[in-house]
Amino acid sequence: MNSIELKIENQTAWITLNRPEVFNSFNREMALSLQSHLDDCEKNSEVRAIVITGSGKAFCAGQDLKEVTTPELNPGFKKILEEHYNPIISRIRTIEKPVIAAVNGVAAGAGANIALACDIVIASENASFIQAFSKIGLIPDSAGTFFLPRLIGFQKASSLMMLGDKVMAKEALELGLVYKVFSSESFNAETNLLAQTLAQMPTKALGMTKRLLNASMTNTLKEQLEMESQLQIEAAQSTDYAEGVAAFVEKRKPNFKGN
Repeated sequence: MNSIELKIENQTAWITLNRPEVFNSFNREMALSLQSHLDDCEKNSEVRAIVITGSGKAFCAGQDLKEVTTPELNPGFKKILEEHYNPIISRIRTIEKPVIAAVNGVAAGAGANIALACDIVIASENASFIQAFSKIGLIPDSAGTFFLPRLIGFQKASSLMMLGDKVMAKEALELGLVYKVFSSESFNAETNLLAQTLAQMPTKALGMTKRLLNASMTNTLKEQLEMESQLQIEAAQSTDYAEGVAAFVEKRKPNFKGN
């Protein structure tokens, strides 16, 4: 059984974390496989949206503790962070295609923070988010200390990280951790609808928007305005812009190609 399943259909790549017997927790093979699949999706011009989800009852329980507590399997935390999780987060943020985290169940530790690094996070009503690190004497990694305070504020992020409280889907929506919550019955259909919507949009402009959002984390206002100007000029030269304007004038649905 593959630890990661990849399916491409209707211009959408579906990446499924597939170790349900351990709640889709990461070992080295699974982390490297996810990186490889993300690289393939970035290079594949047929892929215009990416969905990351989990098989079974969980989205991802973070690190497989059996791996780190078995001497002959343990790669050590330096490798785990520098070769597993940090590259995954970097890939998610630098791929200039929309990445959806479809959180179908528990998202704990690195699993939660991988989800929060995605462009759009949706959740099943049964989903939950846990900054589980403090429960075993560790600190939040996988960019959790970067994204969580920006999503929900310093005080709430600090509390969730120190106390390790479980946040259910409804509360996650109220806090601003997720975009939308769907019933368990409609979750797959709603995920597919969102992915198809994004795949039919002007992908080049979405990628530029993502680049701007990344830069806004550290840019000054002046730097951000300059970058917006540069990218808007570039976007205005795209075939998607020409198509969008023509469709507006002709009162029809645009047929974007992603270039």
